[in-house]
Amino acid sequence: MRRFAYDMPFGATLVAADRTRFRLWAPAQRAVELVIEGGPTLPMQRSPEGWFEVETRAGAGARYRYKLDDGLVVPDPASRGQADDVHDPSVVIDPAAYRWRHGDWSGKPWPTTVLYELHAGTMGGFAGVQARLPALAELGVTAVELMPINDFPGGRNWGYDGVLPFAPDRAYGTPDELKALVDAAHGLGLMIFLDVVYNHFGPDGNYLGLYAPGFFRDDLSTPWGPAIDFRQPVVRDYFTRNALYWLMEYRFDGLRFDAVHAISDPLWLDETAAIVRRTIEPGRYVHLVLEHDGNAADHLRREFNAQWNDDAHHVLHVMLTRERDGYYADYAERPADKLARCLAEGFVYQGDPSPYRKGAPRGTPSADLPPTSFVLFLQNHDQIGNRPFGDRLTEHTDPEALRAAVALQLLCPQIPLIFMGEETGTRTPFLFFTDHHGELAKAVRDGRRREFSHFEGFQAGEKAEQIPDPNAAETFQASCPQPDPSTGTAWHDYYKRLLALRASVVTPQLAGTRAIAAAAVGPAAVVATWSLGAGRVLRLACNLGGDFCSIEPPQGDMLFESRSGAGQQAREGRLEALSTIAFLEPSR
Repeated sequence: MRRFAYDMPFGATLVAADRTRFRLWAPAQRAVELVIEGGPTLPMQRSPEGWFEVETRAGAGARYRYKLDDGLVVPDPASRGQADDVHDPSVVIDPAAYRWRHGDWSGKPWPTTVLYELHAGTMGGFAGVQARLPALAELGVTAVELMPINDFPGGRNWGYDGVLPFAPDRAYGTPDELKALVDAAHGLGLMIFLDVVYNHFGPDGNYLGLYAPGFFRDDLSTPWGPAIDFRQPVVRDYFTRNALYWLMEYRFDGLRFDAVHAISDPLWLDETAAIVRRTIEPGRYVHLVLEHDGNAADHLRREFNAQWNDDAHHVLHVMLTRERDGYYADYAERPADKLARCLAEGFVYQGDPSPYRKGAPRGTPSADLPPTSFVLFLQNHDQIGNRPFGDRLTEHTDPEALRAAVALQLLCPQIPLIFMGEETGTRTPFLFFTDHHGELAKAVRDGRRREFSHFEGFQAGEKAEQIPDPNAAETFQASCPQPDPSTGTAWHDYYKRLLALRASVVTPQLAGTRAIAAAAVGPAAVVATWSLGAGRVLRLACNLGGDFCSIEPPQGDMLFESRSGAGQQAREGRLEALSTIAFLEPSR
């Protein structure tokens, strides 16, 4: 059994069984004291650069805070664990206390990845997720992705309101229970990813501005508040070390960097990714994934494995639901052509003018990148939870059309991501939920209703008032996914069959895969072909419309048909409505 600990230059670091070094960056303070619960209050030595440090008798489990000039006591911004919530004492953690059963796990290559995104709280915390792992492995998932789990205010949150980036939230379990979850995943041959948020802090419990105002910019804002100042070396190091902490101490196999378009210095991303690559043990696979609303492809030519393909989601959503509100307006015209571009080149918008953004250009060229540089999803936490009622595609889509879209997603050479519950046809919503109180709770509730005021049918009035209150416990409880009682088993079997086919035929040939061509063959139909690394050609034809389309008859072996008989019809030059077919053809 192995033990892992990542040495950090700040926070609370055990230097012996009963001694801890405490270190805090607080350049706006003249003096800072360490307050140990049930123990002494100790002055900390200040350096010219604003670092405060003291070493004292304190072992694992000791509770502590820092006392500022004005008497306010605050938690450690590098806390490895909290006694309770974000305003409460931090706890000295012994990172080497956990003994890893699968410490020699080295991960899996990126092309093998099938992601399953989940919210730990809706599954019963770290222990609840751990109990679900065998079923996910049996389904054919190869990587579990946790929405953010670092400490947030209250007991319910999506995780993007976190304020203590190094502390697993107590609502989900202890640090060792999180390590046990990662360890169990590795024992089942599963990778496990973590969603990390480096673009902002949450609105409640962030004290950094009081003692380190230079952490934030006064000339730049984000949708969530003042921008973090990545020009500061201390700030850059804080977040770089957070990434390394999760990868080295908790042994996560990958990170998903949330909304990096809101990070003021994009060079920090490449700098951090390069440091990660230099630091990770030789022979170990670690994967780095971006979410970037600006479709910036350059990072994918350096150290990042992939980026979420929002364009592909948006155009598929338009084709499945006919919705045109908000950013879906960018995909309403000639959607089949846009889907074809996604399948062939990755992004739809590669510098093209965006109608939703009043004609401003969006994106950079991506056609040279391999298909595995893009994560393809039909749903995720954002695209469901940021709807007024958190409703899923099962509520809006013909089941045969959804089956066809799922087949396209899971057999396409891009990396698939499944959002929890999709595989059992759940109709359970995934709503936006928080656990704020007082004026902040009211502001979040009112802001949520204003957010949808420009959407058709959600102007101020009775329907807007029906949008669930994010702070109500019932909103969280309603978001825990349940299998559809009538179709859940059939959906599960469908996903399992497709993932087995992907694993046996597509994944082994993904290395060197390149798009050959993709084209619209109808108003809601596309045909795409890829040259697989082993020299064969994968052909996918998908028709999400209500009428058949004429196509060039495919050659070779049929791999899959989402509707019985659709493959034979395709051989006769007819792509059936609401169907997807897959053929493996000889190389050209």
